[in-house]
Amino acid sequence: MSIIAYTHIQMVMFADIVYIFKALADENRIRILNLLKNGELCVCDIEAVLGIKQSNASRHLNRMKTAEIIVSEKKSQWVYYRLNDNIFKRFPFLSIIVSDEVEKISICKDDLALLKKFKASDRSCD
Repeated sequence: MSIIAYTHIQMVMFADIVYIFKALADENRIRILNLLKNGELCVCDIEAVLGIKQSNASRHLNRMKTAEIIVSEKKSQWVYYRLNDNIFKRFPFLSIIVSDEVEKISICKDDLALLKKFKASDRSCD
């Protein structure tokens, strides 16, 4: 591999890391990642647990999607989000943050408990 190609790869990785850190620089986005660590969720579940409006949730989700931290899939009229396994493999520090550090934050613990209640109530987006 030439020096130019290697330098280009380094610059691309640097840019990706910068986008990732910027995407993580918000409490609601950290809370969303915490919710998604256990699997795919509909945007309406995220809104309900965080107590935010659809426009606010979409803004946060789009920021993380642009950084490729999450991916989405449209099913009927609903959009479902999940963590992007590829980016977590590429940048293992993300797994450490989501798996080990986020669970230490009290509001994130509360969010998971609330999500569990929502799921147990068979609440649905439909």
